[in-house]
Amino acid sequence: MSSENRWPLERVLFVMAGTVTIVSAILAALVSPWFLVLTAFVGASQLLYATVGDCPSSFVIRRVFNLQGCAR
Repeated sequence: MSSENRWPLERVLFVMAGTVTIVSAILAALVSPWFLVLTAFVGASQLLYATVGDCPSSFVIRRVFNLQGCAR
């Protein structure tokens, strides 16, 4: 895949966070309310990314998929 067709890191993080949030909310409604802890972890990771510029997921995605973020 060429570099102009690749998604930036921020876009991948938002897709992943949204997916995990929706899945954890569904699991909390159908299985156990303890799945809301996963939703809280996603929210904390988003706050960390917004304030510091990195979160645990951004480290993994950056290394595994060699994605670069938008200008810092």
